[in-house]
This record gives sequence, structure tokens and C-alpha cells, in this order.
Amino acid sequence: MRRPPGNGQAASEGPGGWGLWGVQESRRLCCADHDRCQQALLQIGINMMALPGGCHLDSITLPGQRLHLMQVDSVQRWMEDLKLMTECECMCVLQAKPISLEEDAQGDLILAGGPSPGDPLQLLLKRGWVISTELRRIGQKLAQDRWARVHSMSVRLTCHARSMVSEYSTVSRSSSQEMGQIEKLLMEKCSELSAVTERCLQVENEHVLKSMKACVSETLSTLGQHFGQLLELALTREVQALVRKIDASDNIYTTESTTGNLFSLTQEGAPLCRIIAKEGGVVALFKVCRQDSFRCLYPQALRTLASICCVEEGVHQLEKVDGVLCLANILTDDSHSEATRAEAAAVVAQVTSPHLPVTQHLSSFLESMEEIVTALVKLCQEASSGEVFLLASAALANITFFDTMACEMLLQLNAIRVLLEACSDKQRVDTPYTRDQIVTILANMSVLEQCASDIIQENGVQLIMGMLSEKPRSGTPAEVAACERVQQKAAVTLARLSRDPDVAREAVRLSCMSRLIELCRSPSERNSSDAVLVACLAALRRLAGVCPEGLQDSDFQQLVQPRLVDSFLLCSNMEESFV
Repeated sequence: MRRPPGNGQAASEGPGGWGLWGVQESRRLCCADHDRCQQALLQIGINMMALPGGCHLDSITLPGQRLHLMQVDSVQRWMEDLKLMTECECMCVLQAKPISLEEDAQGDLILAGGPSPGDPLQLLLKRGWVISTELRRIGQKLAQDRWARVHSMSVRLTCHARSMVSEYSTVSRSSSQEMGQIEKLLMEKCSELSAVTERCLQVENEHVLKSMKACVSETLSTLGQHFGQLLELALTREVQALVRKIDASDNIYTTESTTGNLFSLTQEGAPLCRIIAKEGGVVALFKVCRQDSFRCLYPQALRTLASICCVEEGVHQLEKVDGVLCLANILTDDSHSEATRAEAAAVVAQVTSPHLPVTQHLSSFLESMEEIVTALVKLCQEASSGEVFLLASAALANITFFDTMACEMLLQLNAIRVLLEACSDKQRVDTPYTRDQIVTILANMSVLEQCASDIIQENGVQLIMGMLSEKPRSGTPAEVAACERVQQKAAVTLARLSRDPDVAREAVRLSCMSRLIELCRSPSERNSSDAVLVACLAALRRLAGVCPEGLQDSDFQQLVQPRLVDSFLLCSNMEESFV
């Protein structure tokens, strides 16, 4: 989920917390000299009157005593006016403002600037993020029995909740009865939480505190449920408005803007994608993709559909509106731009993802699979950029998991040659993420006996050997994980293909066994990945069965002769010495 700003400067606070603010502040003022307090008040008056619209003292000539009275009067008038000038956001800052130091106060959440007027979606997302974060942090402080912090954060939570309710009511201008009831319950629970945490500050008996802690925890849990219900209702209402706007619009600029807003919402996470799917977002977007007058909006609409289909509800809705047929038509129509076909490939990759169990029941996909696979292979062959190739190859990789018939189709379409030729083209294949898709396709196709001859003919064994040495260019976790997958799948592919003696001998000639031994014995070479280790041990044993002369005795006794689990335990316990 993309996050609202929380970059307001955090104030430091200490054990005293907000609950003791009034006591500590009054103590400070009582100890101060009367004249110093008076001078401080006068200075506040001068600063306030120097603001735009105020009376500038520099342009007034008055006797000293009269000036003194004017200054005091200005402060008094300001104090009276202040009662009418306060806003929820200001009260949030003032009430939660600590006066002592604490090490974790840098995380205090204060909205900077706030959402723009008339933008209920951004308001809900920003306030929702802040409130959910506050709820989580209150739970953490409660577990640590830090009651002063729990109380101060509870008061701040109440301010944020009141601000969200007030601001959204102002922007939306109307509210359902259900929302009104939940708003009331939410504010009641906020008040209850603040009250009970304030009482906890006065309790010293540990047994009493323990029972009150359970009460606070229950109140916090109920408050979180009410907040979740209110936020879901409000977001559902806004999504409904967007979907209706897309559905009814025949203006290209209005549709583009609204679709962009819907796409932004999909980036906030799976819960919002479920709401969009439930409220007809998939139906409205496919309606756009079936109108020739909106052809220039197809990429944006398809990109949004791919995001929505990361949840099962989105895939269900896609099948209901015969979305697979629409995707097949776009992919097979050369009059569409490459960008449009690439985004259609992204939707196919999403709905055939092996991580979504619902994709196994996409009966409509089987009817169009041959057309889609043919179009995707062609898109891989003609791709003008790495991004287009990545999307098309990812769709093909997922389809090979989806149905075994796809592998036979790929073999007939000479997909192995297309993929292996692309590996030498840095413009199309330049990242471990793309090589991960290619080796996935090869691994799934290698179960077919006919695949081995095509691999040898296209020098595929040498390519697989290179994938065993895949290294990340940067240290990012995502890229490191991608490199591990490439190594693992390359070893799996090699093990499957080595059923063919010709492939096994070619692998031995290219020193694949030496590389496999290195990956088994050196944890740093495989980033200490157990999955890579198991795959390499399996591939090494398969090659050793065909060409045992390629192994030294120690390697054979430790990596091949024992049970697989024993060799795994031996290699996984190997620690590199830094002495």
C-alpha cells in the first residue's frame, strides 16, 4: 500500500506523557517569576498582532503604560478568539504535545498539510493509515505496560478519529444511517479508551492494573473493529462513485482520469482490490476495453485490471464477463499497439498465477489457450523492450503451470528457440527477473522427452550452465531472491534433461558438475539457500549416474553415495571460516 506522508517533525516526549501535561506546566508557571511570565505574555501579544491583518505596533506611538495595557488586551482578545478558531487538526497537535524526552517519540504521527479539499479518497487513505498505525502502536505500548504513553496515544487517536469523521462528513456532504451508527460507536469507544487509560495512570496496585489491562485490550480491539467497518463503508461508497462514473462516461478525458484514480486505489493493497471487484470495477473496465472509441485507454484499463486480479474476487468477476475472450482478442489483434498487448499479457499472467487457487477453475481459459499462447510467443519474439518481454514471458511461465498441454503447444511453436535467442539480446533479457521466467518455462517443458533435442540444438545446456552462476547486481532482497530462483530452476531443468545421455554428456563437457559441487559445498555461492542446495544435489546425482568418472572420490562419498537427506545435512552445516 502507498503511504500517506507522515513527515511532520516528531516531538520528543518522556515518561510524563500527555496525562501529566497540565500538572507539569502549571508547576513550571508557578515557579517562574511573575514579571517573566508577564513579559512572555506580552511577547505573545506582540507576535500575534504582527501577523497579517493585525495592528502593527511599529506604526503606533503610545505612552509606555498605554502600550502595556494594549498589549495585555490583545492577548486577552486573542485568548477569547482562540475558542472559536480551534480546529481538529490543531487540537490533535496541542493535546498530544509532550514536554519531556523519550527515546521512541520520533515515531509520533502528525499529518502534514492534510488532504486537499474535496478529495475524500485521499482523506480516507491518509487518516486511515494514521489511525491504523496508532492502533498498532497503542497495542505495543500496552503490552509493555507503559501507561503514560498508552493514554497520550489514546487521546491522539481520538483526535485523529474525530478529524476523519468530521472532515469526511464535510467533504461527502451526506452520510448513510449505517455509517452514522458506526461513527457514533467509534467515537464512544475512543472516549471510553481515553477515560479508562486515564484511570490506569492513578492505579498503583498491580492486580488491579492487570484486570484493567484486559479491559483496555478489549476496548482497543472493539475500537479497531468499528474503525475497520467505518473505513470499509466509506471506501466502498467512494469506489461505487468511481465505478458509476466510468460506466456512464462517454468522454475520453473523464474516463482516463477516473480510471487513473481507480488504479491508484489498487496500489493500496488487496483489501481495496476486493472492494473494487465487488463493486463492479472489473465489469466497468472491460466495458472500456470493448469500445473502439477508448482504444488509447486500453493500456491504462488493462493495467488496472491486472492489479485488481491479484485477488480471487477479481478473477471471478473476470470470468463472469468473459474477460479471457476479450484478452485473447486484444493479444491476437496486430492493430493494437505493443503496449496494449503487453498489458493484456500482464492480465493473463495475473489470472494464471499459480499462487491463486481459483485460476485452476478458469474453464474459459482452456478454450482460448492456443490463441493466447501463440500470441504470447510472437510478442516475446517481437518485443522491443525488456518490460514487454518480461510480461509476455511471465504469462507463458504461469500458463505452463496452468495446464500441461501448454508445454506441448510451446514445443510445436519453437518457443525454446525464441527464448534462447532472446537470452543473447540484452535489450530484451537483462535482469534476473526475466531469466527467472525463461528458466521456469524450460523447467516445465523439460518433462517432455522431445525437449532435450531442441535444447541441445540451440546450445541450451550452456545457457543453463550460465544460469547456475546467476549473481545479483545489487543487494536488494527481491533481486537476491530472484537469483536464487534462477539457480534452483536451472538445476531442476538440468536434472530433468539429464535423463537423456546426450544432454548429460554435454553438461559434463561444460563442467556443470564442478559448478554443482561448488554450489553444494559453498553456502555463499547459493546465498545459503536450502532450495538451491537440494536442486543441485539432485542434478549432481543424475549426472553422476551417467558419467561417474567426472567426480572425485570425496565428492562421490559425501554428495552422491549417502542418502539425499544426509548429504543435505552435511552441506547445510558447512560454515565458512573467516579466521
